[in-house]
Amino acid sequence: MHILPAERMLGLLPPEETIEFSQNDQIELDLVTHDVLKFFKMLLRPNGYVLEQLLSPLVVHRTPEYEELKHLVPRCLTRNHVHHYLGFAQSQWDLFQKEAEPRIKPLLYTFRVLLTGIHLMRSGEIEANLGVLNTIFGLPFIPELMARKREGNEQETLDPGNKDYYEREFCTLRARLVEEGAITSLPASPTAEEALNDIVIRVRLASLSGRDEN
Repeated sequence: MHILPAERMLGLLPPEETIEFSQNDQIELDLVTHDVLKFFKMLLRPNGYVLEQLLSPLVVHRTPEYEELKHLVPRCLTRNHVHHYLGFAQSQWDLFQKEAEPRIKPLLYTFRVLLTGIHLMRSGEIEANLGVLNTIFGLPFIPELMARKREGNEQETLDPGNKDYYEREFCTLRARLVEEGAITSLPASPTAEEALNDIVIRVRLASLSGRDEN
């Protein structure tokens, strides 16, 4: 997340709410950062992407407001997040299916997303680490796929003859996600809007007063 200056939000010119940067020089880097207002609006939608970012153990810089946000996550979770995970899993599966030489990366993404969604619907908790998830679900083929990806690279491929097996697993898990979404105890709507609004105002005003002091 980044914090746009207050005058950028009040002026005529459209604010730069999202900044994207990528490079593939020695290390592959894809950076996407959103202004706090946009990020918080995304938190109030059924968007697992921003929740997983917020709860990631890989943190470059943290602030007191960041800790506040993490405590608000349970109030952002809803039963409608099932649609995010169903859609994301389907898009990754479609990518895997259309490749002449199917890669491990989209396949692992597919299963990770399905397991994250099922776990969320059951427990009300976001867990995006496939290794941790598989200690719960115990899919026998996951450890081998993860090991091959670690030992190879992002483009590691599979034997196309195994596609039918993975398709059966995909269909089974997708059906389980639909079932869990139908019986979850998660609420229909988030309840964190006022608290998020308070944080947005505070950080925007703090950035403005800090510039005045300088």
